[in-house]
Amino acid sequence: MIKEERSNDILICILEGEININTSPDLRREFERIIRDNQKKVLIDFSNVPYIDSSGLATLIEMLQRLRKIGGSLRLANMSQKVKSVFEITKLAKLFEIADTREKALENF
Repeated sequence: MIKEERSNDILICILEGEININTSPDLRREFERIIRDNQKKVLIDFSNVPYIDSSGLATLIEMLQRLRKIGGSLRLANMSQKVKSVFEITKLAKLFEIADTREKALENF
């Protein structure tokens, strides 16, 4: 479900498949491990995510809040228009830093 890459001190999480009520608990466990490892800069690549539901959004909000609490930051990139519209409709596009490409998201991180 998650492939990880690194770019200097930034952890890039490449998500695979839908983020929904069935997959969110696994995603939450991965995020907990990332925070336990004291990883402060996280970029989530959505290029292979066709769909996200409210439980997926809740998991991302929780991750963002926990990272901010330890002085970290979270950025999102490579969303399909369908996934991006979910963030726009729910007004979460204002809460998250969302970039069109991974390269743009990595700039000035």
